[in-house]
Amino acid sequence: MNLPVLLPAPRHCQLLHGLVVVPESISIKASELWRWDLAREILGDLRPCCAIKRGKPWLDLDAAGPVQNHAEGYRLLIADGEPAVRITAPTPTALRHALHTLAQLLRQFEDALPALRIDDAPAFSVRGVMLDISRDRVPSQAELLRLVDQLSTWKINHLQLYTEHAFAYAGHEAVWCNASPLTSDEVRELDLYCRSRGIELVANQNCLGHLERWFAHPRYAPLAEIAPGQSWDFGGIVTKTSPFSLCPTDPAAFALIEDLLSQLSPCFRSPLVNIGCDEAYDIGQGRSRADVEKRGRAAVYLEAVGKVCAIARRQGKTPLFWADIALEHPEALAALPDDLIGLAWGYEADAPFARWCAQLQAAGRRAWVCPGTSCWRSITGRTSERRANLLAAAEAGMAHGAEGFLATAWGDLGHRQQWPITLHALAEAAHRAWSGPAEWDPRASSLHAFGDQTLAVGAWLDELGDVDLDLRSLGGKRGPDGKPGHLRNASALFTDLHKPLKEIWIADAAAWRAVVERLLALADPGRRGAVLWSLPSQTRAELMASVRVAVFAATRAQMRREGRPDAWRQGSDRWQREVQRIVNEHRRLWLARCRPGGLDDSCRHYERIGEELFAAD
Repeated sequence: MNLPVLLPAPRHCQLLHGLVVVPESISIKASELWRWDLAREILGDLRPCCAIKRGKPWLDLDAAGPVQNHAEGYRLLIADGEPAVRITAPTPTALRHALHTLAQLLRQFEDALPALRIDDAPAFSVRGVMLDISRDRVPSQAELLRLVDQLSTWKINHLQLYTEHAFAYAGHEAVWCNASPLTSDEVRELDLYCRSRGIELVANQNCLGHLERWFAHPRYAPLAEIAPGQSWDFGGIVTKTSPFSLCPTDPAAFALIEDLLSQLSPCFRSPLVNIGCDEAYDIGQGRSRADVEKRGRAAVYLEAVGKVCAIARRQGKTPLFWADIALEHPEALAALPDDLIGLAWGYEADAPFARWCAQLQAAGRRAWVCPGTSCWRSITGRTSERRANLLAAAEAGMAHGAEGFLATAWGDLGHRQQWPITLHALAEAAHRAWSGPAEWDPRASSLHAFGDQTLAVGAWLDELGDVDLDLRSLGGKRGPDGKPGHLRNASALFTDLHKPLKEIWIADAAAWRAVVERLLALADPGRRGAVLWSLPSQTRAELMASVRVAVFAATRAQMRREGRPDAWRQGSDRWQREVQRIVNEHRRLWLARCRPGGLDDSCRHYERIGEELFAAD
């Protein structure tokens, strides 16, 4: 028979002899009402459930006692006997986990379960997902509720929605009026729903940098470190001219933060709030220059973080913050507030999570590891980078006692990756958060993220995510030996798509043609693309749209490298129509899951490519 495919994989799973028949109606022994209610909530969609106080139950929920010496640990025993299924779970949370595991087995095997014993407990006490809702794409309320349901089945217990301007702050309507933001009522509803599913919803508002959408308005521009039009260096990566961070020496900047957190915080029952404060590279390059020259950049930055922490505490919250800038100055980490939780983030295989955790802990600060889904700036995802990054974070976090594992899904440049690309990555992240370094099986994503009984779409998505892997290895900065490094934080397809037509970047026409051929094979319904027909129509359309954009990007790259300017001029009508089809499909698919705010901004990235084609005509 088929082996169990579970998400996340349990710590210990021992197959026993035989099969256990699943009755049409599941009789449950549960001495307390909450146990019965929880079982009906989780199993009710799969089988009718009935309580039984006398007689022979099929499922016994009354077994108690610690498992794996962990409050969330549970034992699930399925064997030929009475009862057929016995769950040992010391807490309501542990029972929820056990019932979700049983539900996954019922989905896979339906009428007859394999006899087995599972002893299970999580690698991390906090297992979280952070979804970017500030790069144009704000999911509908219904979609957010569906996401909570799905994450709960994967034993995720923490959720953040990354906010810069996508909350409807009273008095600041000019900033969010076109963003379709979350309202306070919607957040309160979502918070209650998360709690009912065993998930802590945590407030998230960037409180220092990444506030460009605010500074675009004259009312807020005077609060910025950088004056509009002033050039400044973004961490040696790029030169920017738009304001980015609040001026850390301006009291009015912190008055704004006090206003925002006083509105946002009461919507969440969690005692935590993520105050952001990442990538504030502009500090010292503008209005605070003199103060930085006098006291040092680290002192000025850490003082600003301390002020935001004080505001959060006045709202009754314990602050978390992105620790990248602070980790550049490990000698100054001890100056951080005692209760501040450091979020150590990095999105490549070589992210030094172990060193970061050690630095935070040496300074007496709590640490979480925060890897990424590698889906943003990609079109198709980046499978190899994601896999290595998630594993590195899990291994280092476990070795150094990190309390939390927070997987981040960003949406840079219009959040144009389709939802199945992100969902597949989140499934693997959920596995790492619970199971640590245990082997990942992409079939688990197939079944438990997409309902694919063929168990094939996970491997298909992995292959799609590495369709340009050989080119990514050529796209990074050159090292001291003159050899190119690996492209970071983006795929080759996405990067080349946004290069000017006349700029030839990496690889030759043959290499890009090979990418086209791999994509066409993946989409061919008579070949690899056949796996997509087991998926719901919306999911299938989103994946086919991803392939279409990728084929366009790779074909464009190939033709440029063939030195055929006439091909663009002669075929410009065709390519312009293709861009318009891409835009139209992007709009249609977006509105099926997300709010309209931000959609025009997202489409503009594609429209600029179409305008370039008109210019080439």
